[in-house]
Amino acid sequence: MKLTIYLAGEIHSNWRGKVKALAEEKDLSCTFVGPQENHGRSDEIGEMILGSQPNSIVKDEAASRINNLRTQVLMEQSNLVIALFGDEYKQWNTAMDVSAALTAGKPVILIRPEHLHHPLKELSNKANVTVETIEQALSVVHYIFE
Repeated sequence: MKLTIYLAGEIHSNWRGKVKALAEEKDLSCTFVGPQENHGRSDEIGEMILGSQPNSIVKDEAASRINNLRTQVLMEQSNLVIALFGDEYKQWNTAMDVSAALTAGKPVILIRPEHLHHPLKELSNKANVTVETIEQALSVVHYIFE
């Protein structure tokens, strides 16, 4: 069995690299997908495909439509979603991705530090499993393969 796992969360740190390295270390049969990690490309994709837009709002909306399509396609092909909520960045896209995954019936492992329990209590309650570390999340995935 091979799992495709959508990694939802901020794109500014290397947390996905840690997930991938730990999965390899645990010899897990997984393919990882997720949002466009090149922030500039994500912001510019609307104009790259559709051409110059008349203002920054229309530019953002064009990029958003394309990024949302990409997310939807990749998430639909995934068996599982792992979502990381960290301390450094606003997590609107992560919350949106978790909500979409739950609506689509995708299993969700939510990673969040204990001090974010209160602001994430509703999402945490809906997730299949909530953990505090990447290591704990990958231990859950490892258990799937036992």
